[in-house]
Amino acid sequence: MTLWFVFALMTAAAVFAVLWPLGRGARTERQGAETVVYKDQLAEVTRDAASGLIQPAEADAARVEISRRLLAASDAETNVSLTANVSFRRAVAVLALVAMPLIAAGFYAKLGSPSIGDFPLAQRSAAPVANASLDRLIGQVETHLEKNPADGKGWEVLAPVLFKIGRYDDAVRAWRNSITYNGETSSRRADLGEAMAAAAGGVVTNEAKSELERAIALDANEVKARYLVGLAAEQDGRKADAANIWRGMLASAPQDAPWRPLVQQALARVGVDAPKLSDDTVAAAKDMSEGDRNTMIRGMVERLATRLKDNGDDVEGWLRLVRAYIVLGERDKAQSTLVQARQATKDAARLKQLNDGVKELGIDG
Repeated sequence: MTLWFVFALMTAAAVFAVLWPLGRGARTERQGAETVVYKDQLAEVTRDAASGLIQPAEADAARVEISRRLLAASDAETNVSLTANVSFRRAVAVLALVAMPLIAAGFYAKLGSPSIGDFPLAQRSAAPVANASLDRLIGQVETHLEKNPADGKGWEVLAPVLFKIGRYDDAVRAWRNSITYNGETSSRRADLGEAMAAAAGGVVTNEAKSELERAIALDANEVKARYLVGLAAEQDGRKADAANIWRGMLASAPQDAPWRPLVQQALARVGVDAPKLSDDTVAAAKDMSEGDRNTMIRGMVERLATRLKDNGDDVEGWLRLVRAYIVLGERDKAQSTLVQARQATKDAARLKQLNDGVKELGIDG
């Protein structure tokens, strides 16, 4: 309601500004051609009387007649001018009173926001804080940490923000300080190694790998560190080692782990498919504890080994069994299974297929 009242006042002020000059009355118009002629005649009579061309009595009579005609002509022109001015003023007034508000309303309906509610003063006061730029907030935290370098909590808060906006070198420094003042944890070491790799353009350097390995030493299940160590192996050309690390992560992880798709993509990138379970098996494993899940996986491996004793020509089965033992960390069983597979495979083409698959798994012999 207040908004529309303000609009009404603004419209009234605009109309008043237009009508005010029109209400001051018409200015004296330039006189028409007929009155000019009569005035010239009066001047001429005066000159003739002065030069003696006409008698004074004749001159007075002529002046009276010419003046009468001049007055009549002047009145007629004034009436015409006033009528025209009144018509013009009426037209302008109608335009100001009707057209201007309609035009203004049309523009507001198209360009304005009549449905937006009020903006309370409290919100207006808080808006500058809410809209403060991220750079300004980061600058404030950095200024605070320059004065209080031992504020471990501040470094802990600042480090991931710096990493997110791409200031990787500063993120490395922040994570180092966080470890110094907050203590060493596997997640902080992993975050430091990740920041180092990002600062190196995505390359997991030896220094970054060292931090990641320290994270794994603190927690063997540190996901980020294990994934990046696998990435380091891939970058070194050791795709089989990378695949082993990533398969191990999948084997020990819940089926609904959010990082599963990332690891599966990594395995596909190095040319190894992630082990797949049937839908029923996945559903059954979802609610199991880690120990029960490992027991289930071992049961599947034993069943596969039993089946291969009866069907030694199944090269893909032998390769899956070898891969399963590698994932479980039982490389000795993987080696002995490979020996059994070669003894059971009689066909030369199948034997070549087996040997090529073993090379991808990174097993010697």
